[in-house]
Amino acid sequence: MREALAGCGMGLGVALPLGYLIARSDLAAAALQPYLAASQAVPAVALAPLFALWFGYGLLPFAMMCALLVFFPILVNTVLGLRSLDPDVMGAARVDGVGWWGMLWYIELPLALPSILTGVRNGFTLSITGAVVGEFVMGGEGLGQLLSVQRQEADTVGLFSTLVMLALLAAGFYGVIRLVERLVQR
Repeated sequence: MREALAGCGMGLGVALPLGYLIARSDLAAAALQPYLAASQAVPAVALAPLFALWFGYGLLPFAMMCALLVFFPILVNTVLGLRSLDPDVMGAARVDGVGWWGMLWYIELPLALPSILTGVRNGFTLSITGAVVGEFVMGGEGLGQLLSVQRQEADTVGLFSTLVMLALLAAGFYGVIRLVERLVQR
């Protein structure tokens, strides 16, 4: 859980501002989007050993693995939400003299929030996968490491119970974000 939550925070902290930049700047979009799309072709399991070499063992490489999986759905949905805003609403706000910060806080964020929260919901659910992949490759003390041990010992019952726990964790993340969505939409 700790690894997944840390990775969620890291992925969210990078994806939201980068998504805003890509949505609002054609130059940034042209420069960054091809590389971001290409980055999705690299399997996360292939990056885990590099993270262990570069950052050692501990929370950071696991959190970075989770952040990689969380990042892309949040980024894509943020860009989609911001690009799909009604230009007439944006134009009317500019005519009324709304500044950059007011436009972001009172117009863009509330209108794009359903799309952004959809990306957050999908990304946070994937963070559990990032933690498991990291523990498969780098070791650790969580459920991913437990799955590795159970696999080596051919513990079918243990494997199924651990998989059920992982599914419950992912469903819990999904449910919490869904609850946040409902509270925000009120």
